[in-house]
Amino acid sequence: MAEPGRIFVLGGPTAAGKSELGLLLAESLDAVLVSADAMTVYRGLDVGTAKPSAQDQARVPHRCIDVRSLQEDFSVADFVQAVEAARAAHPRVLVVGGTPFYLRGLVAPLAALPPADPALRAELEALADPMARLAEVDPPTAARLHPNDRVRIVRALEVAALTGRPMSALHAEGPRCQPGDIAVGWLDRDDLRERIDLRIQAMVAAGYVDETRRALALAGPVAKPLRSFAYRHIVQHLLEGLDLDEALRRSARDTWRFARKQRTWGRSMGWQAAPRADLIAAARRALVD
Repeated sequence: MAEPGRIFVLGGPTAAGKSELGLLLAESLDAVLVSADAMTVYRGLDVGTAKPSAQDQARVPHRCIDVRSLQEDFSVADFVQAVEAARAAHPRVLVVGGTPFYLRGLVAPLAALPPADPALRAELEALADPMARLAEVDPPTAARLHPNDRVRIVRALEVAALTGRPMSALHAEGPRCQPGDIAVGWLDRDDLRERIDLRIQAMVAAGYVDETRRALALAGPVAKPLRSFAYRHIVQHLLEGLDLDEALRRSARDTWRFARKQRTWGRSMGWQAAPRADLIAAARRALVD
């Protein structure tokens, strides 16, 4: 039986250049590339997610891209299973992305949580103030989440209702060991905010607004990906008349806020940014040497 493949994780905040470097590494090291981005899993969302182009996807095998419709869920467990499937089929696996829940689920697995309950979730979604409810049933999780992060707030309430225990307690009991066959590199840069602004401008030129309009027509404004920071303000522009320039300003602002959270989270994991050349050398040591 063949040995399972090696894994190198290339993480970092959004707009740091992970996709470009990841593609170069995957090509040069003959690795399969698994996207650790919570938005690229959705079909039809290409521009607003900065998804690799069809040409780039043809250059190396990709996983976790275009694997869900806008109405379907994709969980941390789904992501970890995709990485394990790639590892079973290929000797070298390169995980590229910056979604904290995905990366933590891979290198520091959390406790197993129950699957979604659509009826219960609909009931919780209808709450006028789900954060106030969460503060009652799971104060540590409420303190960790942003008040506007309704998706994760509702999920935490759902877990508490289904298990009878707060999510924070379940996570505290979960395994926290980093597998020895996973190496991690962290990419960052000083001009991140400027790069985010330029990315937003390029997205507009590539059809950002039209893409959002098509997704709205297909799935409606309650679709989970359209409530993300990448699309919610463009949805407000289309449905509520928010000025487009203001919608783009808010999108850039929220993207920058997310990038800062990614930086903080990466440091909390003990991952320090490294120069590009050092990351290339680290990936080669992890996957080839």
